[in-house]
Amino acid sequence: MQLISYISSQCSIAKTAIANTVELLQEDCTVPFIARYRKERTGNLDEVEIGLIVQLKEQFEALEKRKQTILKAIEEQEKLSPELLKKITETTSLSSLEDLYLPFKKKRKTKAETARNNGLEPLAKQLMAQRNNHVESLAGGFVKGAISSTEQALEGARHIIAEWINERSDVREVVRTELSRFSGIATKVIAKQKDDENAQKYKDYFDWSEPLKRIPSHRMLALMRAEKEGYLRVKIALDDDRLLEKLDRKIIRGNNEAGAEVQLAIDDAYKRLLLPSLSTEAIKLAKEKADEAAILVFAKNLKQLLLGAPLGEKRILAIDPGFRTGCKVVCLNEQGALLYNTTIFPHPPQKNSAEAGYTIEHLVKKFEIAAIAIGNGTASRETERLVRGLKLPKEVEIFVVSEAGASIYSASKIARDEFPDHDVTVRGAVSIGRRLADPLAELVKIEAKSIGVGQYQHDVDQSNLQKSLDSVVAHCVNKVGVNINTASASLLSYVSGIGPKLAENIVNYRTENGAFLNRTAIKKVPRLGGKAFEQSAGFLRIKNGTNPLDNSAVHPERYALVKQMAKDLGTDVKNLIGNSSLLKQLKLSSYVTESYGLPTLQDIVKELEKPGLDPREKAKAFSFSDDIKTIEDLKAGMVLPGIVNNITNFGCFVDIGIKESGLVHVSNLANTFVQDINEHVQLHQTVQVKVLEVDLGRKRIQLSMNFQ
Repeated sequence: MQLISYISSQCSIAKTAIANTVELLQEDCTVPFIARYRKERTGNLDEVEIGLIVQLKEQFEALEKRKQTILKAIEEQEKLSPELLKKITETTSLSSLEDLYLPFKKKRKTKAETARNNGLEPLAKQLMAQRNNHVESLAGGFVKGAISSTEQALEGARHIIAEWINERSDVREVVRTELSRFSGIATKVIAKQKDDENAQKYKDYFDWSEPLKRIPSHRMLALMRAEKEGYLRVKIALDDDRLLEKLDRKIIRGNNEAGAEVQLAIDDAYKRLLLPSLSTEAIKLAKEKADEAAILVFAKNLKQLLLGAPLGEKRILAIDPGFRTGCKVVCLNEQGALLYNTTIFPHPPQKNSAEAGYTIEHLVKKFEIAAIAIGNGTASRETERLVRGLKLPKEVEIFVVSEAGASIYSASKIARDEFPDHDVTVRGAVSIGRRLADPLAELVKIEAKSIGVGQYQHDVDQSNLQKSLDSVVAHCVNKVGVNINTASASLLSYVSGIGPKLAENIVNYRTENGAFLNRTAIKKVPRLGGKAFEQSAGFLRIKNGTNPLDNSAVHPERYALVKQMAKDLGTDVKNLIGNSSLLKQLKLSSYVTESYGLPTLQDIVKELEKPGLDPREKAKAFSFSDDIKTIEDLKAGMVLPGIVNNITNFGCFVDIGIKESGLVHVSNLANTFVQDINEHVQLHQTVQVKVLEVDLGRKRIQLSMNFQ
């Protein structure tokens, strides 16, 4: 099968695994379901490998679709030879395919087309043969009509030859290879924009050049943004003489006057047609490569953020800090429901700190608060100092929580539907509190691009970015599992096999009929058929239901197997769950069948040992340095506690408790070469950093983690 061969040629996955995975995908199975519950079919592929198969499958299908369009277009011109058909059918590269199609593309009026209309193609053919040493005499026979001189005739013939050269796939491949291996990318500042205030952020690139194949993704995206904003001109730099010499050797066959005309045509083809077209292609490919790297960074950050440590089901008092408009305070119950809200004014201009402190102490006692969440925006440090100075029960923990994207959520339709009787300030404070309880459940309500992690997210291909981020969110949701009786429609929509419409149907059914008592009851949801149940059931949890397995990742299709295991051990399923000593007595090899093997059986036993175990760590309280309030307080040499709040390819940003985050450049991250930053730091990791340099003018802080 062509599809399987294509995928196999692009990766190192076994053909059998690819074929079985493709078959499952064509049966509308989701990536999380395949990775978790069909390990025997795929040879135990993980989600990344299955995702790669999905990507390559889409590439192949797009290539095949383009082939059919091209074949149809050439057939209509009655120019499809058996040789050309074979070349088009066998090509596995989109760029090679387009090269093959180039001679048959409908063109706008070109110099070559004008020359053909003037009857100069026979002259071009004779020159291209490179056997004539008297071109003036040869061209004289074509001086008629619109052609008034032999030079005009020769020039027109060269235009036709230049087009032939440009359309040769072997010539284009030579230029393409040269560009990929030896070209540089160079920039020049646009003179009239040089002193523009906004242009200064690109000052380092006003006169910049480096090899195109080595440019890091963040710099490529910065250059593309600067060009788009009108501050720089970006172009490809290449050794033209060296490349022209290669083309001459490839095309020129005669040391005569005709050969000299062809050489002129080669120069023209290169400068006017080949280089502009393929330089644009090279920059496009470099941009796509930069996009891939940036999207990968964003995806890694998002995954870490979504799998951030949850506090769990506890009563939380959340504060959205502010100065002039005050601090919005909300109290939430264990399930995140809003119990109470008010506003306090501890900071200037009101300065009612005593009253504000009393209010917080009173609310903590009244609603039996277990933790306090403080947003990390404006007035965060001042609010944190106020709260830490209060007489609170020692078991009440205090957390500073990222507000990134909270304002987006509070103004969204989701927030309005959840809290129709409250304004955006209340919704924002609720979001801060819920993020502490369960970052994943709350952050899925916000468009991933608004969460504030990653690099140049607005400059990359938005369709590819969205696809990648949706995949990450789905991975995280299905990795953790979802309580179907408490989850929002936003969270449920990412469960394998569910989607937005079914998620709404689940919530509506739950509202009308009460909590689901077992997984079987899920089938009663309107439009949730057998396939959706198969794909989703293992990822949906039901706590305290009629079947203890419903609060585990064991799929209902394996309940009978677990029941048999319990029977073989002389007990029931309820007593088997969590009983490590009993589970160790199981001889798994005796349960292997054609449907499931050891990987699935090992997963089942692991889940039975700790059913419904949340793979995330628990949230831990953290405090910034009390000595640092603004950037002006920083001095080189200071060592401070901080939290990693963003990771890029060139380093990580660390929140040290002030408005500006500091940068730990990759060179200051460790005392060894750093290949992958994510191997050294994680998002929301608490770290110790040393201040290297403070630029008050540009409000930049250089930090180091390599100082001990």
